[in-house]
Amino acid sequence: MRRFIALILTVALLSCPVRGAGGTKYVALTFDDGPSGKYTQRLLEGLQARNVRATFFLCGYRLEDYGELAREIRRRGHEIGLHGYSHDSMPNMSEEQLRRELTDTLALLPEGCLVNLMRPPGGATGQVVSRVSGQMNLSIIDWSVDPKDWATRDRDLILDRLLSMTGDGDVILLHDMTDSSVDAALALVDELKAQGYRFLTVSQLAMLRLRQLKPGASYSAFPPQ
Repeated sequence: MRRFIALILTVALLSCPVRGAGGTKYVALTFDDGPSGKYTQRLLEGLQARNVRATFFLCGYRLEDYGELAREIRRRGHEIGLHGYSHDSMPNMSEEQLRRELTDTLALLPEGCLVNLMRPPGGATGQVVSRVSGQMNLSIIDWSVDPKDWATRDRDLILDRLLSMTGDGDVILLHDMTDSSVDAALALVDELKAQGYRFLTVSQLAMLRLRQLKPGASYSAFPPQ
């Protein structure tokens, strides 16, 4: 049923014509490390004003303080994935520790929230990460565009990096942890929309590009075939 609903949403998106140089292109915006209070709230309001859906990889320890924002993320139609509870390196964990990281985070999500995506902190993976995520029916989502927004508070620098790196099918990594990141993300939406881009969740982009996400497998982009 969940995949059927996602398919209907994707078909609806594709039925809306978009004009732009070179035709319509598609990307997925993803945000790590949240929720984070005022930054996440402002991001959600900006995305809603632009009619954009994104994928949020949430940390359990932050859900302890901002659980209401997870409900808001879901209510506004965004996709939720797991980023672990502690944000510690997952390849260094035992299977039991890793499974607890993920299940403890799942337990803090809104009731009825179905999750089939995870992103290891720093993108660090390995056999244990792949095995446990596969057992928990989670696909591993990496990224293809990283402006390293966590390392600077310069909004224009982040935006310039994003614009220089982004192409059709990319998965964009950002963080809803600072004003500069939120400002750059919203400016990116405005710039790319003017260029004919549309924004999908990771699952929608994968479905659009006819890629069935497999549990335990890793994906970083979904370019046109």
